[in-house]
Amino acid sequence: MPGDRAPVQTLGLPAFLTYRDDFLVKPPFDRHSVAILGATGTIGRAALEVIDALGPPWRVFGVSAHRRIDELIRIARRCNPQWIAVADPESAGSATALEDGPWRVAAGGAALVDLACHPEVGTVVAAVVGAAGMMSTLAAAECGKRLALANKESLVVAGSLVTDAVARSGGELIPVDSEHSAIFQAMRSGAVHEVKRIVLTASGGPFRTWPKSKLVDATVADALAHPTWQMGRKITIDSATMMNKALEIIEARWLFNLSADQIDVVVHPQSILHSFVEFIDGSVIAQLSPPDMRLPIQYALTYPERKPCPCPKLEWSEALTLELEPVDRERFPALDLGWEVVRRGGSCGAVLNAANEVAVEAFLDGRIRFPDIVAACRAVLDSHDFEPKPSLEDLLRLDRWAREETLRWITAS
Repeated sequence: MPGDRAPVQTLGLPAFLTYRDDFLVKPPFDRHSVAILGATGTIGRAALEVIDALGPPWRVFGVSAHRRIDELIRIARRCNPQWIAVADPESAGSATALEDGPWRVAAGGAALVDLACHPEVGTVVAAVVGAAGMMSTLAAAECGKRLALANKESLVVAGSLVTDAVARSGGELIPVDSEHSAIFQAMRSGAVHEVKRIVLTASGGPFRTWPKSKLVDATVADALAHPTWQMGRKITIDSATMMNKALEIIEARWLFNLSADQIDVVVHPQSILHSFVEFIDGSVIAQLSPPDMRLPIQYALTYPERKPCPCPKLEWSEALTLELEPVDRERFPALDLGWEVVRRGGSCGAVLNAANEVAVEAFLDGRIRFPDIVAACRAVLDSHDFEPKPSLEDLLRLDRWAREETLRWITAS
């Protein structure tokens, strides 16, 4: 299979965890006790709604945010967590209202790791956007938690480290992305060796029918006008370039241990058929539901059980049309980057993800044009010193290098 695995590396975990014979010894965890990392984002807010609807014994033990303190305080007053973690120390220090409650407050990147590893947390919803969520995701994996993963970048950057940590610790890795949740559910219909391929569906975003020549004039407002999903700005731009699907190709490789030739993409504008699995006998198993992230979030929490969910349901008494069409790889060259990273493995994912984060920010700030996002990613990926078996230190170093190199490319373009 592609992508050699690097040795698991520990992160300096809290003292209540110990190692014995190279395996993590952990206390028993209550999976109903949830930490939501990135609670102020789209996924975090949806997770709060799901836990509210599930009711006891489900509870929010801790929440985190980067610097949206006012919203974090509103969330805390609503769900009364025991822990609050703020990634940005300056924001935490200037918000005296944080101390106005029964919760413990911690600040800095280590605070997210401490929350993910806390012995009273059984399930970690990893919803921090971008590479910023990688260390807390790795920590939860090493601690043996149920990891409800929305932070796809952790697998894109450090897939071998995360999956090895889960295997060693006895934890669980359950996808929250709607596409990978659909694959996860459909794969219960057969054995792993019976899977011929998986097919990820893509809405096509706002530019599905635009002529390629017109994309150079696409504005930020055009790119943010997603036809079916309500998401954060960065993820919405990724959907417009289809870089999100490239990252999902890489994520699928690690979640399901597949080769590049076993992962395909089709366009499905209605965003109802969330992805499907084709088995070797020709059977195709799909998961369908209205586009609402509460369903995959709840499934990640309650698996293998199913519970009533607050999201809308399909109405089978009304006419329903589901379209599937081939993806236009000339209009969306980002997709080829995803397959390339799966085939090459090593350090490619870390470099691609870092370059994309910087390029998307530059586009949102009006410093580059829409097609330049993927062009910058291609240039930086091609110019990096490939490392076939990167350590965690290598990945962090290459992440920094790729961000600096992308800024240089933007300045020179």
